[in-house]
Amino acid sequence: MPRYRGKLNTMIFLLILQGAAVVLLCGWYIRLTPCDSNPSNGKVHVLLLSSWRSGSSFVGQVFSQHPSVFYLMEPAWHIWTKLKNSGAQALRMAVRDLMRSVFHCDFSVTEAYLPERYNVSSLFMWSHSRALCSPPACSLTPRGDFSNQTQCLKTCEAMGHQGVQDACVSYSHVVLKSVRVFELESLYPLFEDPSLDLRIIHLVRDPRAVVRSREQSAKAFVSDSAVVLEQRSIPAAEVQYQVMQEICQSHVRISERALQTPPPFLKGRYKMVRYEDVARNPQEEIRAMYEFVGLDMTNQMEGWIYKLTHGKGKGSVKEAFQITSRNAADVSQAWRTTLPHNKVKRIQEVCKAAMSLFGYTTVNSDKEQKKLDIDLLVPRKPYQFSWLPARTERPGKG
Repeated sequence: MPRYRGKLNTMIFLLILQGAAVVLLCGWYIRLTPCDSNPSNGKVHVLLLSSWRSGSSFVGQVFSQHPSVFYLMEPAWHIWTKLKNSGAQALRMAVRDLMRSVFHCDFSVTEAYLPERYNVSSLFMWSHSRALCSPPACSLTPRGDFSNQTQCLKTCEAMGHQGVQDACVSYSHVVLKSVRVFELESLYPLFEDPSLDLRIIHLVRDPRAVVRSREQSAKAFVSDSAVVLEQRSIPAAEVQYQVMQEICQSHVRISERALQTPPPFLKGRYKMVRYEDVARNPQEEIRAMYEFVGLDMTNQMEGWIYKLTHGKGKGSVKEAFQITSRNAADVSQAWRTTLPHNKVKRIQEVCKAAMSLFGYTTVNSDKEQKKLDIDLLVPRKPYQFSWLPARTERPGKG
């Protein structure tokens, strides 16, 4: 009997030791692979990361109008507006923490940046979110239908924040758009958070086209440009070039960090997209983005995307902050006939590294610039998804 008792005690000791080892290993390894097999409860979190006038409003609507998505446009705007005398470097952690809270559908953090008495209309560009125009946030738009921004502004502006949170938790995907993130390192805690399943879609655009679009709405960027330039005193004629240099360098930093020397937790969580590729092949590129984040392309979405990208609009000043039906391919080339070549040459100088990395060919003369049959976009290899996990059913789909 003592011999069996000794064996039993040894087995119990070994089981306890094994359990302790598993706990320790799990705590150590959670930075790479969380021990919870479904840590985010099937919810996918997407950050559409871009820069001003790069087509992010359009791509944002591609997600916003999807019936499985809760979308919010630029929550970091509130921080940059409230603390507009600061610089981007000082604000990056506050931006990160605000995005973390919104990804968790906790909007209490936004109270620090909103008026004392606020409702949904206090949120920046809230009516661009179909989810905020639909139940449970607002009864205006059935969840399977496309929203109308004008009608939403009139009908849903008085609803409170509780409806925003209730809507957020009811969707399988939470998508945030931001043009105010200039590096990935500050976001690492979000990737390492086991309760988030974060994916980054990095949208870039030809900087020459970006400048042409920014000039159409120059006054709207004065405050943001000061934050980007860390409140440095710069001659007015140089501001746009210095801002573009900062933006282009940030795109290079983000791409190189994600693709050349990424930490393990970034694997499979980053996708770079060029706006020009979306303009030329919208169905194919948007389908690839959906696949990357685990969304299905519906027949309704396919028709909506085609209509939006094959209209007659040319991207006028009036349309600068609106999503209207236009010929996307023509709009992406408009800079070639409207920007003076001396300005194009300067942009090419300050954004040389980004243009080379992302496949934008430089032009060496005004004649070459205006010869539209010369393709300035270097073809990219098809994106591969061999690492994608098996598809699982998620709450709120459809």
